[in-house]
Amino acid sequence: MTSKSGILADRAIGALFGEGQLKSEAMLDHDQIQPASLDLRLGGKAIRVRASFMPGRGHTVAEKLERLTLHEIDLENGAVLETGCVYIVPLMESLDLPAEISASANPKSSTGRLDIFTRVMVDYAQEFDKVPAGYKGQLYLEISPRTFPIIVRRGSRLSQIRFRVGHALLGETELVDLHKTETLVASDMPNVSGGGIALSIDLKGSGPQGLIGYRGKHHTSVIDVDRKGAHEVLDFWEPLYSRGRDELILDPDEFYILVSNEAVHVPPLYAAEMTPYDPLVGEFRVHYAGFFDPGFGHAPAGGSGSRAVLEVRSHEVPFILEHGQVIGRLVYEHMQERPEGLYGTGLGSNYQAQGLKLSKHFRLPE
Repeated sequence: MTSKSGILADRAIGALFGEGQLKSEAMLDHDQIQPASLDLRLGGKAIRVRASFMPGRGHTVAEKLERLTLHEIDLENGAVLETGCVYIVPLMESLDLPAEISASANPKSSTGRLDIFTRVMVDYAQEFDKVPAGYKGQLYLEISPRTFPIIVRRGSRLSQIRFRVGHALLGETELVDLHKTETLVASDMPNVSGGGIALSIDLKGSGPQGLIGYRGKHHTSVIDVDRKGAHEVLDFWEPLYSRGRDELILDPDEFYILVSNEAVHVPPLYAAEMTPYDPLVGEFRVHYAGFFDPGFGHAPAGGSGSRAVLEVRSHEVPFILEHGQVIGRLVYEHMQERPEGLYGTGLGSNYQAQGLKLSKHFRLPE
């Protein structure tokens, strides 16, 4: 394994399996390794717990589960996970990382768009979604559906993990220089601060009716996370329209799917991540930070015009969003090498060249 700093690309992730530093209960799915990440698969059982918890220094997840378990659910043939409940699922993948490699995890794009709250945990952890360099042991996923009850099964993929060597994050000067040569966001005057490049919200809408987004409905039927195009949009979502006001009042604790005003570009030698907007600026936040693989929005990979879909909540009080308001930031990291496959290039990527788009589980309008 090279000691060069950066995010590991698909070839290096595959090598981790070959060297026994990444392990799995079963053979990998053919599309499980992405350009800069690995999809993680649920194991055969879900453990309903009283509350979310952090293992903490000196404790394994299993030790905490002995005290907090309510009951176990068999996932072999599929099972429903209810909203408002917290489940811990041992994952099929485990780690035996070398001392120079750390990792971080995030919900997959489709997971975030279904308002499924997920976080990866490891033994002795003091942070969610962070795997320290040299970690050896089991991976666990905390799952809490927020809006829709879901059906999952052994092998379902709700989360993804990235591996890195050293410090890969671009500083602000590097980010400005990269934008000048690669146009990271479709903006003549990019807002670069806090280590990231800003994205604003599109509330003018698209189409003849000015569709600006969707709000999740309550008391719906279940969504099968492994079935693509199986559900009717209007059974789960209320479409939202601009009405010429270019603004949207966020109701507290409602879940919204919105879209960025700017197209996003992730060049092949970089990876990006959406970070939640600073809550000090407003009583809302982009609910899920998400990965953007190398090639997202890259014209040669078919991604020209790709915009970022945003999962948004307001907390405590109603909040007015206005068109063009900054709502999140993208941070960029160096790749160790160019991936063998780019996002959208023969990988069956669901969200290349996207505008406002719900998750892959819903039927496209005819």
